[in-house]
Amino acid sequence: MAAQAAQRDMGSGPIGKLLFGLAVPAVVAQVINLLYNIVDRIYIGHIPGVGASALTGVGLFMPILMLINAFAMMAGSGGAPRAAIAMGQGDTDAAEKIVANCFTVLLGFAAVLTAVFFFSAPTLLRLFGASDVTLPYAVAYSRIYILGSVTVLLVMGMNPFITTQGFAKVSMMTTAIGAVINIVLDPIFIFALGMGVQGAALATVLSQAVGALWILRFLTGPKTLLKLRIANMPLQAKVILPCLALGVSTFVMLSTESLLSISFNSSLARYGGDIAVGAMTVITSASQLAMMPIQGFCQGGQPIMSFNFGANKPDRVKKAFWLQFRICVAYAAAFWVLMMAGPQLVAGIFTSDQALVAYTTWAMRIYMAGIFALGFQLSCQQSFMALGQAKVSLLLACLRKLILLIPLIFILPLFFENKVFAVFLAEPVSDILAAAVTTFMFLSRFDKILQKGAAKV
Repeated sequence: MAAQAAQRDMGSGPIGKLLFGLAVPAVVAQVINLLYNIVDRIYIGHIPGVGASALTGVGLFMPILMLINAFAMMAGSGGAPRAAIAMGQGDTDAAEKIVANCFTVLLGFAAVLTAVFFFSAPTLLRLFGASDVTLPYAVAYSRIYILGSVTVLLVMGMNPFITTQGFAKVSMMTTAIGAVINIVLDPIFIFALGMGVQGAALATVLSQAVGALWILRFLTGPKTLLKLRIANMPLQAKVILPCLALGVSTFVMLSTESLLSISFNSSLARYGGDIAVGAMTVITSASQLAMMPIQGFCQGGQPIMSFNFGANKPDRVKKAFWLQFRICVAYAAAFWVLMMAGPQLVAGIFTSDQALVAYTTWAMRIYMAGIFALGFQLSCQQSFMALGQAKVSLLLACLRKLILLIPLIFILPLFFENKVFAVFLAEPVSDILAAAVTTFMFLSRFDKILQKGAAKV
């Protein structure tokens, strides 16, 4: 009954109350989710004697981690809006088939990715820029994480199906429980048991496993509106392919983050050495503090827009979008001010190595110069996803990274004497250009999409 009431509220409740009711837990969940990786890096960066090298080594694992996340979110971010649209149309059976088919796909992804990455990790990490000093730390961390990647895939891929039903607090608890366990286990495994980077990876995997069990218990329990049923798990092309098609844009966004990380790290290793790669590890962690809360607000807005789009209520879709848009833009602008004012404080959280802190402070101001544009970029691009616009969402996911940022990483150093400065400069240039194009495309197409309605998607 509670779930059915939540769905009725989606179609008739106050937009502001709904958005904040769904978005605040989603934002909290996204920020807590950051703790999985950030807490690891903070502890690793302060390991006596080897902290800077260990932190750099773990940072080199990021492309693999991002690719695992990308496969998880292809199922979750593609399936959840489709399930919400189906619920808005009153077709619960179709929505449940989507949930189960996405679960099956995630298990398949886990089997393949674990096998491929476990054996190829040393070679890949060398290609990503690992040196003789940093490679042992990178391999030690990565292999334990990879063995537990099925738990990461289930948490990231299935949690959106809880949020899209209106159970944002339950979704938040998934990440909160795991993060608390991770924070407790990290110092025990890393320092007390002397396991170093291997302890950090083991703590993360165990905490994600608890989160995965929490999700499965909820989706098979009495409170969920959409049950995960064994009978719906056999893959059906007509069910899973539209979900994966919609999720491809998120997959491209996250997988290109992997390619982007490789591009940054390899270029920085070439021009600046291990200290430049270490600075990038810290900067990447800090930039996620901008991106994750914005994505959380978009996750809160997605069920409202998708449900009302499916229910043919365009006015409510518009209200939800514009409120989400203003919040995302304001947050990104405030974050930009903080990063410009105190980058050295952020760098000091991650490492006690003063040379790395000084280098990161200089680099962060360059890299973060266009971070304010993320509010425009993400709110519009994610709204295309909420409205089932797979093709245009995919195009815009490619624009910022594949078309602009990655080429600029290699092109700009040709025109600047300071090569490392040029590599970091590629980020703000692409951020601003991509945000301008994405905002223009969304605003010019928004009314036309609403006029066509969900039946045309």
